[in-house]
Amino acid sequence: MSSAGKIKTSFTFRNKPVLIKGGNIYFSTLDEMIDNARQTIQLQVYIFEEDATGKHVAEKLINAALRKVQVQVLLDGYASRGLSNGFKNRMRESGIKLRFFEPILKGGNFYFGRRLHHKIMVCDGRTSMVGGINISDRYNDIQGEPAWLDWAIMVEGEASHELFKLCNSFFAKKPEDMVRLSTQEIANTPKIDADCPIRLRRNDWVMGKNQISTSYLEMFRNAKNEIIIMSSYFIPGNIFRKNMVKSLKKGVKIKLILAGISDVGIAKYAERYLYRWAVRHGIEVHEYRHNILHGKVAVSDGRFVTIGSYNINDISALASIELNLDVENRAFARTVQERLAVIVQNDCTRISPISIIRTYRRSERLLQWVSYETIRLLFNLFTFYFSKNKEEK
Repeated sequence: MSSAGKIKTSFTFRNKPVLIKGGNIYFSTLDEMIDNARQTIQLQVYIFEEDATGKHVAEKLINAALRKVQVQVLLDGYASRGLSNGFKNRMRESGIKLRFFEPILKGGNFYFGRRLHHKIMVCDGRTSMVGGINISDRYNDIQGEPAWLDWAIMVEGEASHELFKLCNSFFAKKPEDMVRLSTQEIANTPKIDADCPIRLRRNDWVMGKNQISTSYLEMFRNAKNEIIIMSSYFIPGNIFRKNMVKSLKKGVKIKLILAGISDVGIAKYAERYLYRWAVRHGIEVHEYRHNILHGKVAVSDGRFVTIGSYNINDISALASIELNLDVENRAFARTVQERLAVIVQNDCTRISPISIIRTYRRSERLLQWVSYETIRLLFNLFTFYFSKNKEEK
């Protein structure tokens, strides 16, 4: 841990959350946050592409740096490796602190597959957004093409200051790499009157963090009525599925909103291999049919929400560095529940036992099984480490 300060894993309480849909709304909010930043901007994201959206966000960050805002950008070294040297140099020359998280096939303390999957923006340690949205045209409404379906949560309050410390701890290899808030800025931070418990939840197997997975298991144990899960690559492990079944046996209704169209074909076949298991146990499965679904959010009983970068599969559980926010607030949870219920009603196709039999012939089911077993093998490869460095960030 750097000198950024100890990061709370318990709930903070003085917070004001807002659900943000991906596309124009998300990127307009991002623009506003950057424009309003006075001292610090911290961006950590998996994919940053040099397309229209990426160039626009980069210009916003460059302008902020030129007006003497401290800007810190951490990108995944594998997923964002396509950025040109000119693009990166222009950001750095403006004063932006730009760094890449170590890529796949790193030498030295060699490992394979660990990736920074965060999608975080924090401004002045007081306002933040956390979700599943990358910096790319695919996640924006651009040139008549609708954005992939995704979500983020914007937070004003104490949780944002914890995210400020978290971003510093991941970015800073030495004290001068950190961004800092003045004592006056901290003292003048407006106090949020709203009482909304929010906690940071992290998954990083190398660092011994399994908090998001634990949040899902706690949700299954504590739920009394209904759970709705939106997941873009839903290939849960055995423990996750056993806990789903235990929750079902208590009388809890579970609805899954999954991708009907996927950007990863083999993952979609593997997902569909699990449909028979899900439907057999009484889980409602709904496929989103309008566009690619990339969202990662769950809501329980209209009182608890977890939202962020975490996909329900073993890469997120065991190989990626993930970040979610857990929110225990009825007003926010009901908003999420209502938005997801509308999507189920208007934009999804229900998968029934009959539709599985009619749609997927024997050859199709064989392909699904092969895809599922292949994905499991790939997960094992991605989660295999020749060595692990407990101090590495």
